Amino acid sequence: MDKPMTIMQHLEDLRKRVFRSAIAVGVISFFILSFHLTPFMYNGIKLYYPTFSPFDNMAAQLTVSMKHHLLPSTVQLIQTAPGQAFFSQFYIAILLGMVFAMPVIVKEFVGFLSPALHRKEILIIRNITIPAIVLFVIGGLFSYFFVTPYILEFLYKYGQSAELLTFLNIMDFITFVLQFILAFGVSFQLPLIMYALTASGLIDPKFWRNNIRYAAIAMVILGAAITPDGSGVTMWFVAGPMIVLYLIGMMISEKQAHNIATLKS
Repeated sequence: MDKPMTIMQHLEDLRKRVFRSAIAVGVISFFILSFHLTPFMYNGIKLYYPTFSPFDNMAAQLTVSMKHHLLPSTVQLIQTAPGQAFFSQFYIAILLGMVFAMPVIVKEFVGFLSPALHRKEILIIRNITIPAIVLFVIGGLFSYFFVTPYILEFLYKYGQSAELLTFLNIMDFITFVLQFILAFGVSFQLPLIMYALTASGLIDPKFWRNNIRYAAIAMVILGAAITPDGSGVTMWFVAGPMIVLYLIGMMISEKQAHNIATLKS
């Protein structure tokens, strides 16, 4: 039997695992801030290869893409201080670094918790790692392509109706977009969280169905809190998907409980 670790040994283990996770995020973020994706054609297919270009890097390319895709043509994106363009690209690179380094982060997280977890709980966490990453990406893309463009277009129509020339600070723009990408990426984890809590036995599967009305109210309140207008329209772009995700998580949890009961009988 392994000898229990002391508190200092646990802290040292945590330090090493956090350091390895930070290195993974840092390397990927540095790559994004240092290289440009150059297109080329291969058998009629458009592909890309990285070329060293710190000032025209992948984060800058994504910023340009976000500007054209998300902002109305009447809105001008500006910077009001010398470092704002760099820091906006830095935030983008860090976010992408965390997404692409997620397998390493989860591996280190599970490794640190494993002494306190049962084998069943460790297997549950490992089994949902890849689905969690996929759902985070889907949530971020849903926000980027469907939610954020509508909200920005909706809000800037007020300026157009008053014939105002609108300028938007690059930091405000990037912060706004990343806020919604992160919010949706995290909220799309809801079915997996519900599944993990049910599969581990911490929560009875009937709990989700019995409390569905309270969950719906909480999600509507959350949608109203994080959307920037008081129209009552944009909040449903947040609350609606979360309610659907809750229903999916409820059905998955109940199916999991049914399968376990069938195996025992």
